[in-house]
Amino acid sequence: MTLILGLETSCDETAAAIVRDGRYVISNVVAAQHKLHERYRGVVPEIASRAHLQNINPVLHETLDQAGVTLDDLDAIAVGHRPGLIGSLLVGVSAAKTLAWSVGKPLIGVDHVRAHLHAATLLPIKGSDPVSKDSQNDPGPLAFPALGLVVSGGHTSLYRMTSPIDLTLIGSTIDDAVGEAYDKAAVILNVGYPGGPKLDKLGQQGDPTTHDLPRSMLGKDSLDFSFSGLKTAVLYTVRGHPKGRGAAARFERSIDDLSEKHRIDIAASFQAAAVDALIKKLKRAAQHMAEHDEPPRSLVIGGGVSANSLLRTRVAELGEQLGLTVRIPAFDYCLDNAAMIAGLAYTHYQANDFADLDLPAIASGSV
Repeated sequence: MTLILGLETSCDETAAAIVRDGRYVISNVVAAQHKLHERYRGVVPEIASRAHLQNINPVLHETLDQAGVTLDDLDAIAVGHRPGLIGSLLVGVSAAKTLAWSVGKPLIGVDHVRAHLHAATLLPIKGSDPVSKDSQNDPGPLAFPALGLVVSGGHTSLYRMTSPIDLTLIGSTIDDAVGEAYDKAAVILNVGYPGGPKLDKLGQQGDPTTHDLPRSMLGKDSLDFSFSGLKTAVLYTVRGHPKGRGAAARFERSIDDLSEKHRIDIAASFQAAAVDALIKKLKRAAQHMAEHDEPPRSLVIGGGVSANSLLRTRVAELGEQLGLTVRIPAFDYCLDNAAMIAGLAYTHYQANDFADLDLPAIASGSV
């Protein structure tokens, strides 16, 4: 039995978790910062890093208490050290280094984006007793090769996966991530913060066929994404086309001029367009892998947007259509969390892939 403590502070969630043997979550504690950033309708890096400093010790103690273990019981300390907000990352990386040095445990650096895909394999347990339907119906480890999609506020990336840590990037966004598009559409529609889940809930009530919003496919063989045009289309649908140029430009109307039904239908139409683009590229990527003699056996989704209701439904339908096993994280493991960090760290642990105490925090890039 291998117990790994994971720390995650890449953006605005301070998280710690203890995972057994890479998949079984003993404890998982997340301190969110939504209230701190709500007035700005987005994450303010300086505020986020200061909140991590305040939260890291309480979160660490709580996850140890929930698991009923001490630092001496652990086999390794893992931390998400890339990518993310540099000030936020430094808090988690510094804490992990300190813990590893002080208790003499191996240190493991984990790629945050890749950990989102591992989240689909996590199962919550307490001791040896399953505490959820998920853990009672354990589908087992991922079947490789797999096609992975990470969808979040900062990433929209397609991967060919041959193991939990052997990933090849085959497609990514050329402008905005899909989660960023959700957040901006939520601001335009004035649905509140955090925008993604609120827009999802609003869109479920509307007619997605009301507005024909764009699905950017780029080239016929492209596996990349683009969501900037969709954001602009939502803006023009809500406020009309601007008249004039530069500082003198004025829109025809404001969100206050729209009826509630109109607003709900725009939300539904946006969501349909965003998810449709993702599904079409997933289907194209599966065909691409098959044409290169690596047909995927699994379809794996991760990241905050994997909690979206329409995406989860459409991915399940696509998996059935293509004959692929679909793995989507439980809701607790969709958003940033430390269980996914500790879980993926187990693969590094088995390979004796440990980090030195000069492990850097890296703001950009996933390798």
